[in-house]
Amino acid sequence: MTARPLHIVFDIGQVLLRWNPELLYRILIPDDGERARFFAEVCTPAWNLEQDRGRSWEEGEALLIADHPDQADNIRAWRARWHETVPHALDDSVAIMQTLIAQGCDVTLLSNFNQHTFAEVRLRFPFLDAPRGRTISAHVGLIKPEPEIYRHHIRAFDLDPAKTLFIDDSATNIHAAEAAGWQGHLFSTASGLYQDLQNRGLPV
Repeated sequence: MTARPLHIVFDIGQVLLRWNPELLYRILIPDDGERARFFAEVCTPAWNLEQDRGRSWEEGEALLIADHPDQADNIRAWRARWHETVPHALDDSVAIMQTLIAQGCDVTLLSNFNQHTFAEVRLRFPFLDAPRGRTISAHVGLIKPEPEIYRHHIRAFDLDPAKTLFIDDSATNIHAAEAAGWQGHLFSTASGLYQDLQNRGLPV
């Protein structure tokens, strides 16, 4: 039988905040095919992940511009207009997190995020400071789903892995957390999260 969680760990992007580069690049690259190629060949998920690991935006941009000089403006826009890709909080999920904290639950954050863009969203969304603490990938030089980032979070906040519930929108990240001995909730909707937390006996 699964232990009732004592520690709840939230991801940020697509769980507490909406993030969607399409919002910006539909404006910059209106053609669907060209935009798809841009995401597949230029500003790829793998490239962005290295900024989440802590690589500077200047270095990341320079590497791409050297290979794709014709896309220089679009490459620089990723950082310069990044705020346009995060239009709002996911209020229902935020409300669940805030209720857990208000009820005395131990809540922390674990997210892949660049240090500079995380500083921006902390200013825009003060609720990110409500949990007990956070592990941000760029701050520690580790990224999900690397096993060490889960071990780091456990050590940093003195958690019991078997009684730690991780909420993330990525199945890969959830599987990695479960491999580290955590419990997992693959997030898709706030209502689904609410029901799962209720089923686990948590005060939502």
